[in-house]
Amino acid sequence: MESATNHAVHVESTLEANGAAKHAIAASWRRSKLLHQLHPDHNRPPERMSSRELKDAQEQLGSLINTAESSLDRLYLAVGNVGCCVVLADANGVAVDRRGATADDKTFREWGLWTGSLWSEDSEGTNGIGTCIVEKRALTIHKEQHFHSKNTSLSCSAAPIFDHEGKLIAAIDVSSSRADLTAEFARVISMSVVDAARHIESEHFRQTFSDADIILASPPQGQAGLANELGASLLAVNQDGIVVGATRGARRIYNLQDDALKTPLLLSDLYGREVNHAKEYELAERRVILQALTHTNGNVSAAAAAMGISRATLHRKIKFLGLEI
Repeated sequence: MESATNHAVHVESTLEANGAAKHAIAASWRRSKLLHQLHPDHNRPPERMSSRELKDAQEQLGSLINTAESSLDRLYLAVGNVGCCVVLADANGVAVDRRGATADDKTFREWGLWTGSLWSEDSEGTNGIGTCIVEKRALTIHKEQHFHSKNTSLSCSAAPIFDHEGKLIAAIDVSSSRADLTAEFARVISMSVVDAARHIESEHFRQTFSDADIILASPPQGQAGLANELGASLLAVNQDGIVVGATRGARRIYNLQDDALKTPLLLSDLYGREVNHAKEYELAERRVILQALTHTNGNVSAAAAAMGISRATLHRKIKFLGLEI
């Protein structure tokens, strides 16, 4: 690994050569230096929130922390034995939950990979959590790709988590300070981080719309590759066939703007399907009558009572619909 001095020189020379125009990492370096007024050789530890500030950050995430618990546990089981820790951060870059081996606690606490630490890009420069939040995409910041020289021993893979309205709500990160962690293995870890983030996002969406049917939104024909880019692409549809919720991925597939769901939107319209409402009404009536008759073992009087209509009315409907009883 290059020395702190050499790293700082490399960052400065890249920016002077306008490297930000060609490389995403250098673009983050430029934000760190020019927008946030940071210096690569600055050696202060990450900012720590007070106990009250940490509690406030955790409370603002609501049920998401509980929703994420099982995913964090599974991710840690996959990477914990190779010297990694798992961090869940809010949209401001505050670490609100983590998983790590007790034997590694001292090391990770010193690095600032601990609950209450702030890893926003405007505080720590280019880093897994902060840059993931700014760019709203999964990424790996591997060792010398960090802006601050003091963080170049770390390899950090992060992925964003979006809420039920498509807004970034959190980020999940796996970090390691192992000297033998290669960029190739970091990419493998990144895949696990992305899977965990998508699972958390999907579970959060399902819990938010617990009374609705959850439908997988499919990318347009010939664009199946979008699925990997968009993450969880789900629609929430109520019993009347009206779309009441859509994840960020689904919103992008169907080009739904933020206010699209403020007015009723039929699933059939979203799919671009013509609907024969007269036929749909007949089918719905037929279905209800058959269900009532089945439930009452073919007893017309009991079925009519369950439906709140007269026995004669039900007989007329049965005859009109050509139902056999």
